[in-house]
Amino acid sequence: MSDDVRRTDSGIEVRPLYTEADLEGWEATERLGLPGEPPFTRGVYPSMYRGRLWTMRQYSGFGDAASTNQRFRFLLEAGQTGLSCAFDLPTQMGYDSDHPRAEGEVGKVGVAIDSIDDMRTLLAGIPLDTVTTSMTINSTAAILLLMYEIVAEEQGVSSDRISGTIQNDLLKEYIARGTYVYPPKPSMRIITDIFGYCSEHIPRWNTISISGYHIREAGSTAVQEIAFTIANAIAYVQAAIDAGLDVDDFAPRLSFFWNGHNHFFEEVAKFRASRRIWHRVMTERFGAKDPRSAMLRFHTQTGGSTLTAQQPVNNVVRVALQALAAVMGGTQSLHTNGFDEALSLPTEDAARLALRTQQIIGFEAGVTDTPDPLAGSYVVESMTDEIERLAWEYIDRIDEMGGAVEAIEAHFQQDEIEQAAYEYTKSIDDDERVIVGLNRFTVDGEPEPDVFPIDPSLETAQRERLAAFKADRDLALVSARLAEVSETARGTGNLLPPMKEALRAGATLGEVSDALREVFGTYQP
Repeated sequence: MSDDVRRTDSGIEVRPLYTEADLEGWEATERLGLPGEPPFTRGVYPSMYRGRLWTMRQYSGFGDAASTNQRFRFLLEAGQTGLSCAFDLPTQMGYDSDHPRAEGEVGKVGVAIDSIDDMRTLLAGIPLDTVTTSMTINSTAAILLLMYEIVAEEQGVSSDRISGTIQNDLLKEYIARGTYVYPPKPSMRIITDIFGYCSEHIPRWNTISISGYHIREAGSTAVQEIAFTIANAIAYVQAAIDAGLDVDDFAPRLSFFWNGHNHFFEEVAKFRASRRIWHRVMTERFGAKDPRSAMLRFHTQTGGSTLTAQQPVNNVVRVALQALAAVMGGTQSLHTNGFDEALSLPTEDAARLALRTQQIIGFEAGVTDTPDPLAGSYVVESMTDEIERLAWEYIDRIDEMGGAVEAIEAHFQQDEIEQAAYEYTKSIDDDERVIVGLNRFTVDGEPEPDVFPIDPSLETAQRERLAAFKADRDLALVSARLAEVSETARGTGNLLPPMKEALRAGATLGEVSDALREVFGTYQP
């Protein structure tokens, strides 16, 4: 690569100078509109942050429910405005903490939730009628959502008053992350059952957070991130329509989850392009009439894969720039990573500093005073158009293959991401890409940073609580309710009502998952 050629992470050439000639024939009314108006390039709300700041939603979860509840309270007291919960691998994979496959993983990368009692403890003292909660959960999303609904009802908060988001995005699990349980077709059924259930019972809940974050973390480019994610979204919308739902009954509650990466202008352009693409998809392809159905609302998390264990304090700067790009691109909520997350779960000090980063951007930097302040920039508008063009090329290719599910089964997205990840890593190894503190500006003898301690006794205590919970229930009632879940799975009814009754009777997350596994089987790639 010539020294004078510079490219974004997606390989888009960045010219030495941008002028009005780069936007020749460009029509602002068509390409931009106004904030809050189609095609939503400039944002989904007219005043954006001048009316209200984004939700500051720090991702938290570790150990047992009591430990995570304590972290939730700490962050709320520090000024966080929404909860975001991480679950451990056994919970994500539909195993209780006493399952042999859970050994050594209980509470490690998130909180362990086995029973309705755990959910009660997790949410103790949290005002569920005012705090919104995001749960990063996929295969077991329906179970965690129903537990949340039951606890809210026990607190006297009706289902139509709770709000939040479940990730519930299985297609990206097959592409990039791997926490799938069931094969794609039954997984799509569960997702559309959630759409239908929430439309009727929990209307303020965002039923899916269609995630490009993990696609980017797996090594994709910015273009691939939005293209593959929107292709997945198209598959979800089509599946819901095929299941008999009207697009405007569920589409306003769809949301997206983007990664905040290092190339500032490409990231801003990516967020803007994604809104324009989604507006076109929903209006032209699916005929949505409700303007909210065509508004791409999204959460952003700063890029975990960009953090370095070397000179970890440098990550404070990376996170601040990534967060600023998300704000300039119009995010609706934001998580900023702790600077120590390349080493461990974030300490309280790191979590507080990550939240303070958002607060400084929101209250001190002046970037919230006017919507889409980079609109009309030669470089940003050129890059937005180019990202949109390249993303449509991918979407069209996936359409030609029959859609996202068929493309996943053909390993198309996986192969494209693998190649992009290889090229990115090679550019670092060859010193073509500078990572400060890693391959340039290194130091010897770095001090050992404080890391978050995981108490190994938590796993034993969690299993003991689960054993006590299982001993104190009507086993015959639990068995009958689980049989109803399996019976519904063999038919065509909505799965969530019998799942809710099973959980209310005392069935565990693992037992409900097993009732579905018995019918649907498990996915073997």
